[in-house]
Amino acid sequence: MIVRDKSNRLKLLFVWRGTVLPKVLPLVLALMAISMVAWGLTHYKVYAVTGVPAVGFTVFGVVLSIFLGFRNTACYERWWEGRKLWGAMIANTRHLTRDSHFLPNDERKQLLIEMLLFVGLLRNRLRGQTADRAQFAHFHDLADDELDALNHHVNAPQVMLEKMQLRLMRAVQTGQVSDIVYTSIQRHVIEMGNIQAGCDRIASTPLPFPYSVLLHRAVFCFCWMLPFGLESVMGIWTPFLVGFLSYLLLGLDELSHQLEEPFGTADNDLPLDTMVRLMERETLSLLDLPLPAPINADASYNFS
Repeated sequence: MIVRDKSNRLKLLFVWRGTVLPKVLPLVLALMAISMVAWGLTHYKVYAVTGVPAVGFTVFGVVLSIFLGFRNTACYERWWEGRKLWGAMIANTRHLTRDSHFLPNDERKQLLIEMLLFVGLLRNRLRGQTADRAQFAHFHDLADDELDALNHHVNAPQVMLEKMQLRLMRAVQTGQVSDIVYTSIQRHVIEMGNIQAGCDRIASTPLPFPYSVLLHRAVFCFCWMLPFGLESVMGIWTPFLVGFLSYLLLGLDELSHQLEEPFGTADNDLPLDTMVRLMERETLSLLDLPLPAPINADASYNFS
């Protein structure tokens, strides 16, 4: 995820990484070149380029902008809902860490380690990645058979929730905690399952494919008509206006595409690695265990 200082407005004009410009620039330049050719053919009377009727062009542009705005809003809501779910996850790990003091020290430590394993496995699940021993080596040494079992399980985070639930049930059965304390701690395990369900819903239910394709084609066709609709009015300025308008429309389309899947590893996706590391450091510090290094922004203000 790109996190930048936006107070310097001049620098924002020349930002490259983390923007949609690298994705749309080739097509924008191609449209500007076509605009220049169309203007040259008409200006030097080589060939009279037929202009697009202004009324139809205007109506098309208004309708397209409305639907683009709707899609952009829908994709941003998916991104923001994912951030709220992971914010709830951070709060829930803190609550569980405090409420688990009712357990004996060894049992509490194992419960919180399983909680951290759940968080890391959920991140991997949302990104379609497999578990790696190095991801958890700073607080737990996974055995080879346990690692293979998690990687081949249909829902690895659920395995950790099951272990946490069984640990709490054994604590009740052995008299280590009362039923009231069990209920208080168990609600955090239930909430973690609800958060996973919400994340799975976002990851497995993208925007309808025909809708995305229809808008992408409409934007593409509209941008290709721009040179022929503006040449007769704008003259030599046609390539510049075409470049600006096509950057705006193609950029909105590309931005919606990036925000639609918030759990990936692209520049504008959610910084799941950073949030997982935050939960690890907070929990391990309370257990008096060695802390892994924090994940800081690199030179381009990028967080994983």
